Amino acid sequence: MSHHHKQEFRLNHPELEKLHRSLDRRNFLNKTAMGFGAMALQSLLAPAQSFGNTLEEDIMRALPKIAPKAKRVVYLFMSGGPSQFETYDYKPKLKDLFGKELPDSVRKGQRLTGMSANQASLPMVPSMYSFKQHGKTKTWVSDLLPYTAQVVDELCIVKSMFTEQINHDPAITFFQTGHQLPGRPSIGAWLSYGLGSENKNLPSFIVLVSKNAPKDQPLYARLWGNGFLPSEHQGVQFGSGKDPVLFLNNPEGYDGEDRKEMLDYLAKLNQFQNGNWGDPEVDARIAQYEMAYRMQTSVPEVMDTTYEPEEVFNLYGPDSKDKGSFASNCILARKLLEKDVRFVQLYHQGWDHHSGLPSSIEEQSKLTDRATSALIVDLKRRGMLEDTLVIWGGEFGRTVYSQGKLSKDDYGRDHHPRCFSMWMAGAGVKQGFSYGETDDFSYNIIKDPVHVHDFQATLLHLMGIDHEQLTFKFQGRRFRLTDVEGKIVKGILS
Repeated sequence: MSHHHKQEFRLNHPELEKLHRSLDRRNFLNKTAMGFGAMALQSLLAPAQSFGNTLEEDIMRALPKIAPKAKRVVYLFMSGGPSQFETYDYKPKLKDLFGKELPDSVRKGQRLTGMSANQASLPMVPSMYSFKQHGKTKTWVSDLLPYTAQVVDELCIVKSMFTEQINHDPAITFFQTGHQLPGRPSIGAWLSYGLGSENKNLPSFIVLVSKNAPKDQPLYARLWGNGFLPSEHQGVQFGSGKDPVLFLNNPEGYDGEDRKEMLDYLAKLNQFQNGNWGDPEVDARIAQYEMAYRMQTSVPEVMDTTYEPEEVFNLYGPDSKDKGSFASNCILARKLLEKDVRFVQLYHQGWDHHSGLPSSIEEQSKLTDRATSALIVDLKRRGMLEDTLVIWGGEFGRTVYSQGKLSKDDYGRDHHPRCFSMWMAGAGVKQGFSYGETDDFSYNIIKDPVHVHDFQATLLHLMGIDHEQLTFKFQGRRFRLTDVEGKIVKGILS
């Protein structure tokens, strides 16, 4: 828009003219306490622009430094903290120690949660489920996970994960954003910012939340938020209802042409505002409106699973026909990955088992085990597993001692951040491999510890990103997903 047309546009819209005058150069300098001194200081602190990274930094960010092993990620987040004792960390010596006190030499005075700190004793309890060796690699897997056991030769199980966060909210926030306090960008947002999208008709970061999971711990949209990155990089949650994305469909009485005309006028207003402010967030807003318009045709197509062969539903299990279930979301995740969505995250709540074990974890396993295995099988047979990274895990592990009641058919496990298990499969990680080791009580790590920041650094590395180079300048500091820590876990790389 030319200067003459901008002026004419403002004169016909008095509110915009008033806004423009309040933001012109003279008014800005008059209202700024230090006037030209403030301008000089700003030019020293951020020579090219006052918002975020410079153009040169954006170009450097876009240049690949590492040959990527993975093109896309699907992250199955088991919210609440699955017990390593009932899943992947086999501890046969505990069988003879039921009800015995956790030795002080093992605990070493380590912090307890407020839920266990006042217990008179810390009686140990082994898993009530048997473990068997599976696959060519003879990997120990709990009987709770018979389907995952069938694909264990594809998995890289990390048994030595640890975090400093002992409560749910800071722990899950730390895993998803690299910091225990809210406000930082999520993993998917960083990947979207660093790599962009390969499908211009769908967001590069999509979130699915199981509707058939116990809602024991809340999930917040900030877990897949963009933080201080441009808003176009936030995760987009797809729902299971009539409108999978809120406000995506045309309002009643409008057709596509009406909405297109409205969006065109809105784009002109945003472009006018951008010309006056130079705020990149306006560009992000324009990009989001344009994406929303394209999604009106792309989303219904990708959300429709009715054309999937019956054999696919049989593979993922009976729940897979129930839209919004974990199994149905696994099928949808595969479809999104086929459409080159960069990062798909599934959240499944209900793993916070302070009581009700072993039956409560049995129910969770029934809801997730078959579909998790099916996703691995499905990706592999389509030739996608070789460049797709699959991740499974929660925010921390569980304690060897029982919280509250103690009987073989009713016990609980408290939060345990000192060591826990998670796994990866597919692009760039070793197959049929176990990494790290814990003591006989799965209380302390005795070999190859892996911190949350190490996991995040390794994930970015597999996607072709140097975690120390992917930064964003905000409030005078350069931030990154791994903060000031993190090292690549080379021992799990293929």
